[in-house]
Amino acid sequence: MDIKIQSKIQKKKIQAQEILKRLKKKYRRKREDFVEWKNPLELVMATVLSAQCTDKRVNVVTKKLFQKYKTAKDYANADLKILEQEIHSIGFYKNKAKYLNGIGQLLIKKFHNKVPQTYKELLTFPGVAEKTANLVMAKVFKIYTGVAVDTHVKRLAPRMGLTQHKNPNAIAKELEKLFSKKDWLSVNEFFILHGRAICKSKPRCSECFLNDICPTGLKKV
Repeated sequence: MDIKIQSKIQKKKIQAQEILKRLKKKYRRKREDFVEWKNPLELVMATVLSAQCTDKRVNVVTKKLFQKYKTAKDYANADLKILEQEIHSIGFYKNKAKYLNGIGQLLIKKFHNKVPQTYKELLTFPGVAEKTANLVMAKVFKIYTGVAVDTHVKRLAPRMGLTQHKNPNAIAKELEKLFSKKDWLSVNEFFILHGRAICKSKPRCSECFLNDICPTGLKKV
């Protein structure tokens, strides 16, 4: 590899790791900041529901939902119309009701009512894509299969100069080269916290503690 390219990559790695270091210093991860869950099944279902919806709204809905639906069989046997009404305040509730029902059926049919411990098997679930599979593998099984790219990560990573890609899978691959595996979950969670607090759809660069190492901040401050 060309020396200049190597130097550029190394510089970006240093920048990326400094960003994460500062984010960790600034924010404290609390369980209630993300979707709440007590077992692997709840995490899968909550994360599926969280697509294009806030974690706060999901937690309001799942507080009652998880009291009623406790097993894969409960979801598999659910009346779709009733399930739709129970998650009605969440976006795309009709599709998500089908996903929850389908996941329950698949868990019974193929996985003995237990959430599988492999990334590839998780991807066979309806409504489960790379983001959800990565989060479940990391949070439940402590196996880091990739960076979960949600709307916050997708927005922040290009602004911070960590990627030029817009496709979530391409962004994930680039971030995975910049951070060690043990930090892949942290990248997702701390980017989310920063995206909620400061780097919103309209960034507040003048208030940001990263503006001296963020190209967007350097331009605006």
